[in-house]
Amino acid sequence: MATAPPPSRRAPRQLQAGRGPRPVTSHPGSVAMAAGALSGLVAVLETYRGRDRVVRALCYGCQLAGGALAGPQAPPSGLPGSLLAVSAQLSACRTALRLFDDFAMLGYSCGYGLGPKDEDVLVRGLSVLCNLANQLYYPCEHVAWAADAGIIRVSSQKWWTLSTALWASSLLLGILRSLRILFQLRRKLRQHQCSTSSPPSRREMKARVKAEVLSVLADLADLSNAIHWLPPGFLWAGHFPPWLVGLLGTISSLIGIYQASRGGNSEAV
Repeated sequence: MATAPPPSRRAPRQLQAGRGPRPVTSHPGSVAMAAGALSGLVAVLETYRGRDRVVRALCYGCQLAGGALAGPQAPPSGLPGSLLAVSAQLSACRTALRLFDDFAMLGYSCGYGLGPKDEDVLVRGLSVLCNLANQLYYPCEHVAWAADAGIIRVSSQKWWTLSTALWASSLLLGILRSLRILFQLRRKLRQHQCSTSSPPSRREMKARVKAEVLSVLADLADLSNAIHWLPPGFLWAGHFPPWLVGLLGTISSLIGIYQASRGGNSEAV
């Protein structure tokens, strides 16, 4: 396993909510569309979470393109090598910026506590464990980063491994939590089919089902990559080519961007 930080770490879904695009003054025709698109992009890039989503998508997109163009060539050179170098630099940028995520995660964990009493017990338990894994992830990654930067004299390898294992645990717990929520939503939808529930209520539940399904797909893509970054010998660790890592990460990133554009998922705060 390389000592470089894995590029695919996403902010926990609890921390992904962000400010929406600012309203745009109307202009005639295509000028209004261009102005709206530019204003929306600027609004996204002005926020930390929005910028992180864009950088993450670019990071994985460069890795996908570079790995696909390089093929079996090792080490890659020319354009493929440049794209992979850009991906590595963007990954390092995101790792450094995550140095400031501990307090945001701590604030959410303290606010959630043991969860609302009216929530399903299993969902609450999985949420608490997921929050704990996320909370422990950050300091482990910080130690690994500081070791690689020469700030502290410890071996970074075990800290990268520990942080990746915590990330994989968080993703697995998130998947189980979403599956539990999906089971509850499907049961409620079946009950509403036999009752006179209002159409808006059913539409809201179907929207939540869609959001949870997308979250499961994104987490599965990230979990596949997390396992790949674990020490060789565990499942498929170390066996993914760069293009496959980039493809899975791009899928996860695009799902995250889509969910943010639709107002976030059911876990956004």
